Amino acid sequence: MKRVLRESIRFEFHPEIQGKGRYVALNTVTYYSLRYGKSVTVHAGYKSDGASGPAEDIISESWWFHDVLCDTYRWDDGTVCTRWQSSAVLYDILRDEGRWIRAIRWRVWTFLAGLGRSDWL
Repeated sequence: MKRVLRESIRFEFHPEIQGKGRYVALNTVTYYSLRYGKSVTVHAGYKSDGASGPAEDIISESWWFHDVLCDTYRWDDGTVCTRWQSSAVLYDILRDEGRWIRAIRWRVWTFLAGLGRSDWL
């Protein structure tokens, strides 16, 4: 399953900001998941903390789209996105970027980390 991504996310890094918002998207980019037949969009101005938890920040499209899904619980069409689906999107993008080991580890970690959120499927 190849990802459909027309343009890469351009961003600024703000090291002085702690937590959510250290990275700011400069352009709007949509990812279409062939696995689910749905899209998710990172809009210009969206703020992200990068790779959460103990994971190191890497240059990747994966955490941008995963963060949007974690913030909204929705695909672009308004349907609910589950924790498992958001972790699968992260996995698919990392895999397509050639990061096989990280894809497996981050998929499991992000799914398990989300289990504590009672407001999300």
